[in-house]
Amino acid sequence: MIEILSPAEIDRARVTGALVADILHTLKGRARVGTNLLEIDQWAKEMILEAGATSCYVDYAPSFGRGPFGRYICTAVNDAVLHGLPHDYALADGDLLTLDLAVVKGGVAADSAISFVVGDAQPAESLALIDVTERALAAGIAAARPGARTGDISRAIGKVLGAAGYPINVEFGGHGIGSTMHQDPHIANTGRPGKGYVLRPGLMLALEPWVMADTAELVTDADGWTLRSVTGCRTAHTEHTIAITETGAEILTLPTL
Repeated sequence: MIEILSPAEIDRARVTGALVADILHTLKGRARVGTNLLEIDQWAKEMILEAGATSCYVDYAPSFGRGPFGRYICTAVNDAVLHGLPHDYALADGDLLTLDLAVVKGGVAADSAISFVVGDAQPAESLALIDVTERALAAGIAAARPGARTGDISRAIGKVLGAAGYPINVEFGGHGIGSTMHQDPHIANTGRPGKGYVLRPGLMLALEPWVMADTAELVTDADGWTLRSVTGCRTAHTEHTIAITETGAEILTLPTL
């Protein structure tokens, strides 16, 4: 399903997007050495419910996971990159943590992810992974305009990731979003320009470049959800929800705090 949202629905998406971004911003500020992933999930739950929003994850049970997910946020540490199921783990100095959050408020979803290093240690490899995903996301957003195609976004993202020398996995990537979290079209993190779905105003997309330092192959953790690099290398993941406008793309998941 591909939804084209009305101006009123885009207005509501702005509210949802700001909520997601503000929760992630708050959680990043609270995440310290010794913070437990289950604490982060509890904080996310409290903020989501206080805002009158609904988690997209708690009851989520897609074919690629051992559902339902049962938590309010994805927490991926170091070699984990996607769908990280919060568990009893205390963050250590230098851990690379990705927080991925999606909620529905006012009938419209928004989805965003941030990666950052916890504590005083700031490993260069981790910072480089984070930087390349952020630059790739910016390139993908710049390519998202009316009349362009999803392949143009994929190519823009893949060009940045590839130039930095990182392998690129195309199994999981960006996606349409609207009244529900995951919709068509799929937007791989590399692709051919001029191919795919034609972008039009009112379309919302969640773009999410992610990389692993030395492999494109994933392995599923024993929890049935968390996806890790098969080599154990570090990973990073950055995501924004955007709306296609008459002139380009509007980022909906920027913090207001």
